[in-house]
Amino acid sequence: MAKIKTTFFCQNCGSQYSKWQGQCTACKEWNTIVEEVIQKEEKSSWKMPTSAVKRASKPLRINEIDVSQEARMNTEDQEFNRVLGGGIVPGSLILLGGEPGIGKSTLLLQISLKLPYKTLYVSGEESQQQIKMRAERINPNSANCYILTETKTQNIFKQIEALEPDIVVIDSIQTLHTEYIESSSGSISQIKECTTELIKFAKETATPVILIGHITKDGNIAGPKILEHMVDTVLQFEGDRNHVFRILRAHKNRFGSTNELGIYEMQGSGLREVSNPSEILISKKDEELSGNAVASTLEGMRPLMIEVQALVSTAVYGTPQRSATGFNAKRLNMLLAVLEKRAGFRLGAKDVFLNITGGISVDDPAIDLAVVASVLSSNEDVAIPKDYCFAAEVGLSGEIRPVQRVEQRILEAEKLGFSTIFVSKYNKISLKNTGIKIQLISKIEDLVSFLV
Repeated sequence: MAKIKTTFFCQNCGSQYSKWQGQCTACKEWNTIVEEVIQKEEKSSWKMPTSAVKRASKPLRINEIDVSQEARMNTEDQEFNRVLGGGIVPGSLILLGGEPGIGKSTLLLQISLKLPYKTLYVSGEESQQQIKMRAERINPNSANCYILTETKTQNIFKQIEALEPDIVVIDSIQTLHTEYIESSSGSISQIKECTTELIKFAKETATPVILIGHITKDGNIAGPKILEHMVDTVLQFEGDRNHVFRILRAHKNRFGSTNELGIYEMQGSGLREVSNPSEILISKKDEELSGNAVASTLEGMRPLMIEVQALVSTAVYGTPQRSATGFNAKRLNMLLAVLEKRAGFRLGAKDVFLNITGGISVDDPAIDLAVVASVLSSNEDVAIPKDYCFAAEVGLSGEIRPVQRVEQRILEAEKLGFSTIFVSKYNKISLKNTGIKIQLISKIEDLVSFLV
């Protein structure tokens, strides 16, 4: 039996120390270092099957390396494929995080049931009967999905060796434990060791592994920060549990972009893919209301039309309030200062509330013009025609600055039936014979003359 030794780990960043200390020298957090007992044997949990041929690694000249891309595995879920960059890469490790009850297990079970590959779904949180009840609502006719309820990694690898699945899903990494570490499930040492064993298995067998991870109250993945460094892709499943829409983002992706966005609608039969996000981000209303403006933004390669709502009212209390939901509050203050300085609107004694509909957060500077238009509309109580949209950045001197890929934004607005789009006159636009009017403006005063 190996000698038992005690080590100290930082719960925030995972740094290891030989003795306790008040502050972690790596992340500078106080009172985050805890003691854990480690007992480790020299043998490893995952062993390569004798029938498999292990490839020896040797140095190669860079011009000798084969760059032909390995075929990705299609998940039959277009939103999930888009966020991953085209599908699952064989041998990759994917970590999916999100709040409790947001739908992480539902999403991965739904994908597992639709996959045309042999899939092993390992659950350490629910029984096989509970998973079966949920699967009956989603897709009861799947023949490729196998369910295993187990938390010990040694037993999981035995079943993997017997079944030889194409994809492994673990729900969740915090529930797993290995017998070679003497600490409870969910501790830093258990998470690190179990993830290391899964990485070794994934890389040696080219079998992709998808992990579900819990998050802390701050919204970060629970466990050491090194967990996110170890995996290939970190996905975040977001949304308000009081609303039906869910957003899938990639915070890290070694095989694709981190700017892509996947949108789902939670229904009784599972999660529905939303192929046209503008249908949920623009409210359907019969009458025109002041304070509403539509912006054309981009998330990765996908153009979105989002609705910006503003409310400007006289401040009841001494200090005016500035509140923004889904938009940077400091940027809102900057745009209000530009309006006051360059356009002469006195907003210093008024409350300003801004909201991006649909529950998404946007940091694209191209929505600046829509924010300014919605604030002007609410301040003057003049409705903006609902077939107008905006795509431009506002500078500090009141100039309307160009934005990237403006032609793609214009075509999306035309496809959705908008009649006029306001863009910067400094954008180079080569589109001809479009069915939408392209209104070119150069300064914020031009916008004021059109709307007020």
